[in-house]
Amino acid sequence: MTRYIFITGGVVSSLGKGLMAASLAALLQARGYKVRIRKFDPYLNVDPGTMSPYQHGEVYVTDDGAETDLDLGHYERFTGVASRQSDNITSGRIYKTIIERERRGDYLGATVQVIPHVTDAIKDFAQAETEDLDFVLCEIGGTVGDIESLPFIEAIRQLKNELGRGRSISIHVTLVPYIAAAGELKTKPTQHSVRELASLGVQPDVLVCRAEKPLPAGERAKIAQFCNVPASAVIPALDAPSIYAVPLQYHAEGLDGEVLRAFGIEPGADPDLSRWTEITDRLFNPEGEVTVGVVGKYVGLPDAYKSLNEALVHGGIANRVKVNIRWIDAELFENGDDAEVAANLEACHAILVPGAFGSRGAEGKIASVRFARERKVPYFGICFGMQMACVEGARNLAGIAGASSTEFGPTSEPVVGIITEWMSKDGIETREEGGDLGGTMRLGAYPAKLTGNSVVASIYGSEAISERHRHRYEVNTGYRDALEQGGLVFSGMSPDGMLPEIVERPDHPWFVGVQFHPELKSKPFDPHPLFASFIEAAVRQSRLV
Repeated sequence: MTRYIFITGGVVSSLGKGLMAASLAALLQARGYKVRIRKFDPYLNVDPGTMSPYQHGEVYVTDDGAETDLDLGHYERFTGVASRQSDNITSGRIYKTIIERERRGDYLGATVQVIPHVTDAIKDFAQAETEDLDFVLCEIGGTVGDIESLPFIEAIRQLKNELGRGRSISIHVTLVPYIAAAGELKTKPTQHSVRELASLGVQPDVLVCRAEKPLPAGERAKIAQFCNVPASAVIPALDAPSIYAVPLQYHAEGLDGEVLRAFGIEPGADPDLSRWTEITDRLFNPEGEVTVGVVGKYVGLPDAYKSLNEALVHGGIANRVKVNIRWIDAELFENGDDAEVAANLEACHAILVPGAFGSRGAEGKIASVRFARERKVPYFGICFGMQMACVEGARNLAGIAGASSTEFGPTSEPVVGIITEWMSKDGIETREEGGDLGGTMRLGAYPAKLTGNSVVASIYGSEAISERHRHRYEVNTGYRDALEQGGLVFSGMSPDGMLPEIVERPDHPWFVGVQFHPELKSKPFDPHPLFASFIEAAVRQSRLV
């Protein structure tokens, strides 16, 4: 029997509903239950694929090619359960589906309304592909009281009634602010938020209270009394030193046990959390530290590179070192000034250029590649970072001074160009150059074949891999011979040999560029091999400095 946990947020946004959901799922998983987490996003975009990283943070891509909310990255990292397209829905996608049905005449002349048509679509999404699951956690984006989220709240109200007692509970995440002038924690915002939710027909069973200070027993009892929940169901959530300490912290506060009791299930013995204690031990007791310079375009918002940030941390966990990430705006040395480049990068033990779109900052990234190549500093290029490594190699080693990307405008030397056709598991996929932007990239997991004696083959321990992609441009294989004569080896290709997947420099301590996004598959208890090897190279570099 599948049980449902509906998670809402109140008072303010950014309270950590996604981390709470991921942590609770990890705790239930540690107790032997099979779990899956879903995200309901109230915005009208069909998906976040066309949204600026400054608006939404990173776009997380699943194996089946969905562009989704970054919270799905937390879900995967904490549970190891691969997310799917069916795990993220937006208001835009729901309305798009309903309008398409209406245009086809599927509603047989009926008036199409929010209730029942929109709410029914939301309920169908919540219950799709849930066979053989013990718990499905559904996180509702936004804040209770927002007009955008009302159809979702109504849908979970209906679904709770339809499922019946013992099949669903509601968790509400709120803020208990500390007023320094008064020296007090204030419970009134939580009371008002719960009242707002209850007025919409959803009574929380468990309250998770974010607070800067420990929540005294008196305040917990007050919240319980006014919000109609047991005192044991008021769970404090204080800031943690690392997100990977959050599952342990929630367990210590009794969250998983309280959730099971709300379902009428006796919690029994404590879960096996040994892998989380091992992770936190490695995080809090490192045997050294390294500095990685990330030369990016969206460094003003850390969430724009959320999975990348975590994958670097995982690489540190694998090597038992602390990874200090130095976020560097590529525009700082867009003019290619060698002194400016050195001033920003000399203190780094490794350099990483991540994915991006557009020409802004491109010359600064190319200068970073050159610095890493010439100074023998470990270099990792991801997606756009691989493309810029090829442009740099073409300009400075292959004698192609005009090497560029068609993404930046017309060029006589298109070392990187837009792809309009590629092979997927469903056959040949095509795209018109001037077509829609949303959902038209090479998206999702694709296989690649590695050269047997390559550096990356030894890192992976295999000559066949599968990694997730999100890009419109590819390195032009017409320049392969020239680039390889300059020392840049194509060590990974698509199975049909048409699309470059990996380049490397065998004469360099560690120089790898990949067209895919390995950060999307890294987990704290299973660090991606490329990130583990990259940080290992940074450790070696730190001993040379």
